[in-house]
Amino acid sequence: MMTSIGIFGANGRMGRALLNVAKEQALTVTAATVRSGSTLVGVDAGELAGCGTFGLPLAETSVDAVRNAAVWIDFTMPEPMLSHLQLCVAEGKAMIIGVTGLTDAQYAEIQAASKHIPIVWAPNMSVGVNLMLHLAQTAAKVMGNTADIEIIEAHHRFKKDSPSGTAMAIGASIARSVNRDLNEVAVYGREGMIGERPQHTIGFATVRGGDIIGDHTALFADLGERLEITHKASSRNTFAQGALRAALWLQNKQPGLYTMQQVLGLPELA
Repeated sequence: MMTSIGIFGANGRMGRALLNVAKEQALTVTAATVRSGSTLVGVDAGELAGCGTFGLPLAETSVDAVRNAAVWIDFTMPEPMLSHLQLCVAEGKAMIIGVTGLTDAQYAEIQAASKHIPIVWAPNMSVGVNLMLHLAQTAAKVMGNTADIEIIEAHHRFKKDSPSGTAMAIGASIARSVNRDLNEVAVYGREGMIGERPQHTIGFATVRGGDIIGDHTALFADLGERLEITHKASSRNTFAQGALRAALWLQNKQPGLYTMQQVLGLPELA
């Protein structure tokens, strides 16, 4: 039996992408919500997303709305996501969380909630990025002790967190492979007479502009050669496809905190 899917923040960029992909794949979306007091309440979700009539009016986020789906997808922001998380725990609903920019305390709330409901959390839901994490770990194990490691990411002008959650995940994956603590070796900006580059550091460079969906590169630069592992997203649909795939995978799972590596059948990262 196909699971019923709910979408928090259905009026956002990712919410609309989720509605479009769900309709393309004939998935069962039984609830789509917007914040309390929104003028969009009652508007057909499909018309809002530009994919034709969906037969599903947008509802305010509430306990009653949450009851209308078995698995909920959230790409909103940390604060509203935590409120949604509490509703899902109270009603025993599974969650797919693609929200980034979380503090340690906010991530701890997700971990605590996963003792009561099944949750998939990932900084990036795309198949390609999750494969990239494995490739970057392999490169780090081979080149990480001699090469300089830099992570370059680019996103649209509206993105609020920096570096991106995906860039941080790439950095953390690489750091684990070379037995470094990312909190100690990460460098997030360079300016002025900073001296020679310490080889053990992992640098991050951030670009924000226009409508860039998401570009990420892990650069391993040694003397005489360099390796670049790059992923470029040209459509938010790639993240929506991954999240919906996770929603289908999560049905009937026991409470726990799951990863996209598990959803995709990839080996767990080191």
